[in-house]
Amino acid sequence: MNRLALQLYRFAVVATVAWLIRDVAVRQRIQGDSPVTAAEVVSLLPAAATLRPDDSARDGLFVLDRAGRELGYVVRTQPACRDILGYAGTTDALVVLDRDWKILGLKIHASEDTDTYVRDIALDRRFLKKWNGLTWDAAAALDLKAAGIEGVSGATMTSMAIAQSVKARLQLSRDELAAAAPLRFAWRDYAMLAVLAAAALMAFGPPAVRHRWKRPYQAALILYVGLIAGDLLAQKLFVGWSRSGIPWTTAPGLVLLAAAALLVPFTTGKPLYCHHICPHGAAQELLSHVRPARWQITLPADVIRGLENLPFALLLLTLIVALTAIPLDLAGLEPFAAYIVRSAGLATLVVAAVGLLAAGFVPQAYCRFGCPTGALLNFVRARGPTDRFSRRDTAALLLVGLAALLNWKYLTVILWLKGTA
Repeated sequence: MNRLALQLYRFAVVATVAWLIRDVAVRQRIQGDSPVTAAEVVSLLPAAATLRPDDSARDGLFVLDRAGRELGYVVRTQPACRDILGYAGTTDALVVLDRDWKILGLKIHASEDTDTYVRDIALDRRFLKKWNGLTWDAAAALDLKAAGIEGVSGATMTSMAIAQSVKARLQLSRDELAAAAPLRFAWRDYAMLAVLAAAALMAFGPPAVRHRWKRPYQAALILYVGLIAGDLLAQKLFVGWSRSGIPWTTAPGLVLLAAAALLVPFTTGKPLYCHHICPHGAAQELLSHVRPARWQITLPADVIRGLENLPFALLLLTLIVALTAIPLDLAGLEPFAAYIVRSAGLATLVVAAVGLLAAGFVPQAYCRFGCPTGALLNFVRARGPTDRFSRRDTAALLLVGLAALLNWKYLTVILWLKGTA
């Protein structure tokens, strides 16, 4: 039971960090650097106390009372409608709806347009009430001219830009909700299932079979998984899925690969992905097999202990990048994108080359001392009866604490980075 609790703790750590990254991404997407507040909708929903981001294609905010009950919904026109300009810039309008998805009214949240024009529109109650009572879909399909929606006198361009952006914003979300992709398996998904079956055979099959086919299998991994499909697990992939969602319907094979990479080590203790699927790991092992034995070097214990901290440091950097606005391409931290030769960046090519060169002297050098993705998968791996709560479990808890802090202070961090850019 203690081992099971420890394993569940480790899985909970990973899940919590992923949720915190997702939560920040949703708020960044919806709230940006100019958050909507509950006070702005109190005139239309008097009991409004807090707002909760909606992680759906609507990209709006649920309005809640003090008890956490849903009162309505609010959606902003920016930045989705940033191409719809008034006289001197965009205007961010709030569309406030009740629980039945009927519009209660419009509010102006922020504007880059001329102050006097914006003020005239805010004071023109007749214009802002034109949408009242319409459902989301009805407003999205509204013919502005037929509905008699005309510009406010003296601020025609600005007010019509607001009208057009309200329609466009509601229409955009409606169309995205209707366009949810159905589950589909393409050839590469079936090929990934075949790779998973072969990996299971190499991990759990008869020793004679595994020994006989190991080298040809590793060559096949490099050729297909690496150079042809390019379906490799990486920090950029995991962060992207945490922020934007898992592509269950469009890339089921890759999702199954990630699930197997996490669940097989968790349940069996076998590092399925790192030892039997990763083409970079296969390339290092093949290189160690063909290089002269005299090339191998033994690193001092102190050097090994120091290098073993590098994957954790890279996970820390990945977490900070995922939760802030630091413009760093995570693909450059790992070698995996180098296998997609046509689009590989210089940084990832250098990491791949250095990792392979190091493997010529220290077996599996990159896997042992440089791979944050391997460290993540290894973290959830079962280790048998001798497994105990260790320093890495404490370090993981500290990462959760940092993620929670950055999640809580995400807006402060973004504004600070914006100010120093």
